[in-house]
Amino acid sequence: QVHFVESGGGLAQPGGSLRLSCAAPGVSYMVYATGWYRQVPGNQWELVARIDSAGNILYADSVKGRFTISRDTAKRTVNLQMNSLKPEDTAVYSCRGFDSSGAPIGPWGQGTQVSVSS
Repeated sequence: QVHFVESGGGLAQPGGSLRLSCAAPGVSYMVYATGWYRQVPGNQWELVARIDSAGNILYADSVKGRFTISRDTAKRTVNLQMNSLKPEDTAVYSCRGFDSSGAPIGPWGQGTQVSVSS
C-alpha cells in the first residue's frame, strides 16, 4: 500500500503559524503533482494547495496570501507553510500525490490535525 505521510500539525493561536510536510517513501519517482487537502468532520475534502513538477501552483481563495506550498527536492517532501492562521483553518489536513496522467497515487492518508484556537 502506498502511504503518504503527513506531519507538522498541532495547535496554534489565531495569527500563528504551522508548517506541514508530506512525504511518500519509496514512490517519489511516481509523483508528478502533490496536493494538500483539508476536511472538517461532516464536510467534503477541499483542495488547499497543489504543486506539480513543472512549477504550477494552485491555491484555494481562502488561503491565498497566507499559505505557501513548496517542494523540497533534497528532502523529497512537499511542504505547506501556513501563516496568519484563523480558527476557520481548523481541520484535518492530508496530502495526496498524482502521476503524470492525473491519477491519484494511493489512498487518503490519516492526515494531521490542525487546530487554531485561543
